[in-house]
Amino acid sequence: MVNKGYSYYRTVIFTAMFVGYTLYYFNRKTFSFVMPSIMEEIELDKDDLGLITSSQSAAYAISKFISGVLSDQMSARWLFSSGLLLVGIVNVVFSWSSTVTVFSGLWFLNGLAQGLGWPPCGKVLRKWFEPSQFGTWWAILSTSMNLAGGLGPIVAALMALRYDWRTTLSISGFICVAASFVCLVLIKNEPSDVGLPNIEPGTMKGKKRDDSTLAELLLSPYLWVLSTGYLVVFGVKTCCTDWGQLFLIQERGQSALVGSSYMSALEIGGLVGSIAAGYLSDRAVGLSSYGNPRHVLLLSMDGGNVCFNVPFPGSQSQLWILILGASWGFFYGPIALFGVIAMMCAPSNLCGTSHAIVALLANGETAFQYYSKYYSWAHAFWVAEITCVISTIAFFLLRNIRTKMGRVPKKID
Repeated sequence: MVNKGYSYYRTVIFTAMFVGYTLYYFNRKTFSFVMPSIMEEIELDKDDLGLITSSQSAAYAISKFISGVLSDQMSARWLFSSGLLLVGIVNVVFSWSSTVTVFSGLWFLNGLAQGLGWPPCGKVLRKWFEPSQFGTWWAILSTSMNLAGGLGPIVAALMALRYDWRTTLSISGFICVAASFVCLVLIKNEPSDVGLPNIEPGTMKGKKRDDSTLAELLLSPYLWVLSTGYLVVFGVKTCCTDWGQLFLIQERGQSALVGSSYMSALEIGGLVGSIAAGYLSDRAVGLSSYGNPRHVLLLSMDGGNVCFNVPFPGSQSQLWILILGASWGFFYGPIALFGVIAMMCAPSNLCGTSHAIVALLANGETAFQYYSKYYSWAHAFWVAEITCVISTIAFFLLRNIRTKMGRVPKKID
């Protein structure tokens, strides 16, 4: 009966978080999805677009950090549901607006609300799934972003054609509001909330709960290795997902359909890559003190990006663009491993905080936006390529670093 109870609640909770975070991500990218339609109605230049998207990115980084810390202190389901409610409200109000100033302010609020989504998901997953399953289920949950990113441009484009961009944002916002109440009812923080024994690594099999301090976590070198790597990879990924479509249309003369198809290919590749990385990491991981196999997968991801980033700026063939997009997405799929490693290598009492710190630096796309302002998107993508090369070399040299974070057990003579 206990096993059936776990299976039932895991299925319900995971489904609620998957659908909920799909809506989170879709409503995070709605501006990017309907950007061509907005530009037909309202005159926006590159600086205006950069201001709007950057305002969201800055708010998201701050909010995600705060949410990660709060997830160690308060109810994860309330954080998740509250953020989804706020995201929906902001998107509805955004659809009523028409000026760059208001757009930027509302998209900043959208970013603040967005940050409340992912950290609670990681906390709930760690409470409900064993370490040997965590990477796989984290990866599957992260495909909600790929699903929203892949289908989002097509759905938004079709809705904008049938209605307009304002109606598109309103509908998606109202769906978020309704889903937030469903998630609040269905998601449970941990097994003990429904009368089942907790299975969190720090409390199972009679182990003493980890009581590492924040200072001990901050002094862990691997925390900063992960943070720097996440900064590079997430920055380049966001550059591709947010600006790849405009680059193809404005600088390569491709149609809006090719631009949307490229984004869909990118996300489909990411979906496959994410699941593959999560599954393989769970099969390979031994969680030894030195040389974590998940780190090796991150190294492989960086190496793959180096190979497929090179041809993109000069690509003209539509088929080749889609192939590059899917391949690029596949090697960006394992980006979720940064979060997996941050949580699994951290002390159990600070896993949310660890993820929050690592994710805080994952806001590097603004640098590419400002670089493109003074040069071009082609130059920005070449800068992204160079950062990928440097990141790959660094991860190779640090492949055997101690990955356990927090308090170091004293040796007994």
